[in-house]
Amino acid sequence: MNEEPFKRSNCSIPMPDYRGIVAVDAEGFTKRSSVEHEIIAQVIPKILELSFNRAGLAGLWRDREFPATRGDGYVFGFNPSMMPHVISPWLKELQAVLSERALTPTPIRLRVSLHIGPLPVEGLEHDGNGTPRNDAHRLLNADQNKTILAAASPHVTRMVAILSNICYEDAVLSGRTLHPDHFIEVSATVRGKGFEQRAWIHIPAPSGNLLDRRLMEEPPPDVMPRPPATDRPRRQVQEINWVTGGNLNNGVIHGDQAITQFH
Repeated sequence: MNEEPFKRSNCSIPMPDYRGIVAVDAEGFTKRSSVEHEIIAQVIPKILELSFNRAGLAGLWRDREFPATRGDGYVFGFNPSMMPHVISPWLKELQAVLSERALTPTPIRLRVSLHIGPLPVEGLEHDGNGTPRNDAHRLLNADQNKTILAAASPHVTRMVAILSNICYEDAVLSGRTLHPDHFIEVSATVRGKGFEQRAWIHIPAPSGNLLDRRLMEEPPPDVMPRPPATDRPRRQVQEINWVTGGNLNNGVIHGDQAITQFH
């Protein structure tokens, strides 16, 4: 019989303090050239610093904990009491900075994840390691996060953010930042990793097909299957777009409404 690698004892140990976690990742990094890899690795921290400064959060960036770069991304921890300000206005400022071509020599689109959890910060090499950080990276690579960014217009939507459920409940539902209608609920999964968590997606600048619920692989409710092609009427609905979890376009389309396109 195999023994457990770490046996539990009857002694309790204190939990680390809770930290907010920001993790970012560049879209399509592996498809770029080596020269672009070097540029992106240097530019991402500069983009983050500028966007935090513009959001009035220069101190948060200055005091960031366990900062780490991964070439195509960046992660760090911060005081979780500041999470409402990270959600707004920082995400909007990050979208704005990414849209300014003069600031990015090569076009960059980012996925962002925001999470809150207990992580050790003791001035040691292992600072910031733990399940919450692992979950932040899983959320960053969630299939739904990637699908939404890929479906959006690269000229308009420069970043997409995903919030863990605890982050959403503590910062959004508490009424401390953006209205809940600015978020879409998803069951975040990572193919091949056995990961699934409730999460919430926010898109500061939605575009393209982002209203199509089929992006989330969720069938619209109460919609009858389409008839065979030979039985379809001449004037037919080609696409049905649904918004069941929130407001994606700043108040134009509200929950439980549908958009139909005829031709």
